Amino acid sequence: MNEIKINIQETANETIIKFVSNSILINGGSYEYNNIDEAKNSPLAQQLFYLPFVKKVFITANFIAIQRYDIVAWSDVEEEVREQIQVYLQDGNMVVKEETATKKDAVEVYAEVTPNPAVMKFGTNKALTQTDVEYKNIDEASKSSPLALAMFNFPFVKEVFISENYISITKYDMVEWNDVYQEVRTFIRSYIQDGKTIIAELPKKETKQNVEIQKENLSETSAKIVDILDEYIKPAVASDGGNIAFQSYDEETKRVSVILQGACSGCPSSTATLKNGIETLLKDMLPNQINEVVAING
Repeated sequence: MNEIKINIQETANETIIKFVSNSILINGGSYEYNNIDEAKNSPLAQQLFYLPFVKKVFITANFIAIQRYDIVAWSDVEEEVREQIQVYLQDGNMVVKEETATKKDAVEVYAEVTPNPAVMKFGTNKALTQTDVEYKNIDEASKSSPLALAMFNFPFVKEVFISENYISITKYDMVEWNDVYQEVRTFIRSYIQDGKTIIAELPKKETKQNVEIQKENLSETSAKIVDILDEYIKPAVASDGGNIAFQSYDEETKRVSVILQGACSGCPSSTATLKNGIETLLKDMLPNQINEVVAING
């Protein structure tokens, strides 16, 4: 078992900080607590509420977000909180007492076509993950995601991409989506409703498919590019069942490299979108800093 490590990640709200874990904390879904009484099913959240500056606790698959009162600044206490959470988790203590019964409530799964004819998006009203993951084959899925592993049992499934509230599935040409999408939708809905594990652990091997770059490790221009992608590009791409991830920025050539995942990977229209949309936007918002945007299929 790998040692659990917690990293601090700032958010757009200066009163809220995320404490990100390198391992899965809970099996899908998310929990929000406004006080210690609401946190009866979370020993960790209850412990955090004993800190006088903690206003709200939000727990999800791989991070804990805490909102503070204004009596302190995060710079004065964030390291203490990080260590407390890390020690708590390393000791094997429970994060949330998850009950399968609560997961049987009103699970909805809907199917949507995407610009990529080989890919269909299956959206849901339940949180699946906070870290996008992509699986190219059954071997990759077997190491971290029981849900993706189950999807590969369908002989026509080629690739699986799991995001916050949707799954994009790439098929082989052996079938048409019209013939199989209803079966897949029903399977996903039953799987989630039964409270089965979505992702058992985050992929350990860093590949181009599963890379999270911490913004504090980026240059000023790179960080701005990430912010623009997150705010303006990702929501539109996600609506089509895809994802775009920043990979690198070369300050000499002014070239931005991004990774296309899910429905965007291999999509016939992705090149046009890249040039006419993403590249143009970055050039407009970062004048004289961008010459070209190139993409790598996930």
